[in-house]
Amino acid sequence: MNTIITIGRQFGSGGREIGEKIAEKFGIKCYDKELLTQAAQNSGLCQEVFENHDERPTSSFLYNLVMDTYSFGYTSSTYMDMPVSHKVFLAQFDTIKKIASEGPCVLVGRCADYALQDFPNVLNLFIYAKLEDRIKRVMGRFEDVDTPEKAKDMIKKKDKQRRSYYDYYSSKRWGHVDTYNLSIDSSVLGIDGTVKLICQYIEDFEARDKQ
Repeated sequence: MNTIITIGRQFGSGGREIGEKIAEKFGIKCYDKELLTQAAQNSGLCQEVFENHDERPTSSFLYNLVMDTYSFGYTSSTYMDMPVSHKVFLAQFDTIKKIASEGPCVLVGRCADYALQDFPNVLNLFIYAKLEDRIKRVMGRFEDVDTPEKAKDMIKKKDKQRRSYYDYYSSKRWGHVDTYNLSIDSSVLGIDGTVKLICQYIEDFEARDKQ
């Protein structure tokens, strides 16, 4: 197994669960929220900063200014003058590259495909699903989201954040088919069926490189 898999996903599509199952299948690590912890450790920035900016670009100058008090460990004047949201992105960007350089893994979200665009053996996936399935999954995951309307509002908000983050920091478009190697509707085959399909795709990708 030499492939690094990145997963972009609509909120509620099961992308994180799919990533975890793929990683388990191949005996490799899956990084989602774990990226934030590693990025905080590597950069010296407070982890709270990463959690507050996770896939969420901010245009608030005042908030950036206040949160800059959490910054430690960097002496570059150019870096220190950046808004904290940019610092968070760069720290995650560096952490993603570091993790990928250590071997095959699954990386969920956070512009991982863009960070690794110069790496060989990377497969970039995007998981989407029918809205009704996403609503059911969100309602089952969050106790306080107890109506379809609340779930739909949450889905719209999260997808908007992810799209804005990705489109702002990368040179590509979130969710557009030409951004990824493979885009899959998880509603068609379900989570396990989607995992099976992706695993076969990965195995065929690796077999091609060995020919």
